[in-house]
Amino acid sequence: MILEGTATVVKNAGSHYMLSALPEWKPFPAVLKGKIRLEAGDATNPVAVGDHVRWTAEVPEDAITLQNPATIAEVLDRKNYIIRRSTNLSRQSHVIAANVDLACIVVTLYFPEIKLPFLDRLLVTCEVYDVKPIIVLNKVDLYRDEDPDYLAYFHKIYEDAGYEIVETSAKTGEGVDKLKEICKDKVCLFSGESGVGKSSLIKALDPSVDPKIGQISTAHLQGKHTTSLYEMYRLECGCYVIDSPGLRGFGLVDLEKEEIALYFPEMLKASQNCKFTPCTHTHEPGCAVKEAVENGTISPERYNSYLGMLEEDNKFR
Repeated sequence: MILEGTATVVKNAGSHYMLSALPEWKPFPAVLKGKIRLEAGDATNPVAVGDHVRWTAEVPEDAITLQNPATIAEVLDRKNYIIRRSTNLSRQSHVIAANVDLACIVVTLYFPEIKLPFLDRLLVTCEVYDVKPIIVLNKVDLYRDEDPDYLAYFHKIYEDAGYEIVETSAKTGEGVDKLKEICKDKVCLFSGESGVGKSSLIKALDPSVDPKIGQISTAHLQGKHTTSLYEMYRLECGCYVIDSPGLRGFGLVDLEKEEIALYFPEMLKASQNCKFTPCTHTHEPGCAVKEAVENGTISPERYNSYLGMLEEDNKFR
């Protein structure tokens, strides 16, 4: 019996996939047609979780099983995606997820300590590829009382830039209901550095799911990689959450230096008053962006992240 249809990729385990025809949640196994792998171009993964695909299967008695999986025959056009420069030097990029309605960028001020240039690279990538981001500030129960000034300053940096921040604690449940409401009826990517508590938050949103949850390395206060594959979960609140492996670096892809400032919302707004066009916002006289940094309208941290991207600082790539 020959079957065919379209579905969404809900799990990527390397060479094997799980598909489901959302909003129906009946995952079934699939493998990749060799031609698609060859046509992947400069991406390490030709198919990402969230991709809409066309599949076929030749199976007995209408049964797709691990022994008789479907075959992914075509990847359909993406409405958006999140991509980063790959650590695999033989390829240029890695698609983290596709066709997402919201990117929940999970961060912590401490445990592990936040790296603002990393966060800014993720935000720029969301802007480039038309993905709406929110910043999920997790583990606030651990540091709110100890460092309220820095917490307030972090809010000012990113709220002034136009980003929504949701404070959460997977341990105490704080902010979980608010995050649940924001994610309702959406396909949401949870991404961030290792150890920030992405999987714990997902489990707090719906205790019935079972993403892998790891511990922080006490030696370096850095997270250990616990999610080794990309997987989508259907939560009871009606959203679909993509859990991704913790990232230790995030390099920009297909972005020219002169374009970078366009994807800092606060810099784009200020640059309309620059004396010269184009302006790199580094050395030109009459630069409204530099003036905004000096008067505090644009945070020096965000501006320094921008300069680091211009210099292609390998520390964060």
